[in-house]
Amino acid sequence: MTGQEAARYTRVAIWLHWIIAALVVANLFLGFFHEDFGKAATPWMMFYHKSFGLTVLGLTLARLAWRLGHRPPAFDPALKPWEARLAGVIHALFYVALIAIPLSGWLLSSSSARGTNFFGLFDIAPLPISRSDDVHDLFEELHELLGLAMVGLLALHVAGALKHHLQGHRHLIGRMAPFLYRS
Repeated sequence: MTGQEAARYTRVAIWLHWIIAALVVANLFLGFFHEDFGKAATPWMMFYHKSFGLTVLGLTLARLAWRLGHRPPAFDPALKPWEARLAGVIHALFYVALIAIPLSGWLLSSSSARGTNFFGLFDIAPLPISRSDDVHDLFEELHELLGLAMVGLLALHVAGALKHHLQGHRHLIGRMAPFLYRS
């Protein structure tokens, strides 16, 4: 392997990153704007929101398992020490959010009479929690706050990538770009 190839993420990590990213962006849109499309659109938008969320949870667990067995490349020397620490914190917070948000959504669904179906293939069992309005409201608020935190994390992540790209460190984006992978 050349130095550039060694500094890249594996193909599996790259594809999991981009699939999860696309699902997260779609889910943020569905979650925050489903009411803006009227009552007729809300059920199918929430159907996909829940299915995408459970998919994100599963893929995130797969990505964590992959990461345990495949060490990610070291931070690039172009990063200042504080930038590398900040990137590490943001990546850790991403993993927490990518697990906490779907779990809070599952708890939210479990606290109501509405069930969860995975892409029309099978039903997801509710978690054993109270079905009260207070519990439902708590998980609804938590789920929304975690979604807003995800928006903030995404903004920081994209801003950091753009900052380095515009400062001439274009190779950093290539570490995670699937179309730049050379094997």
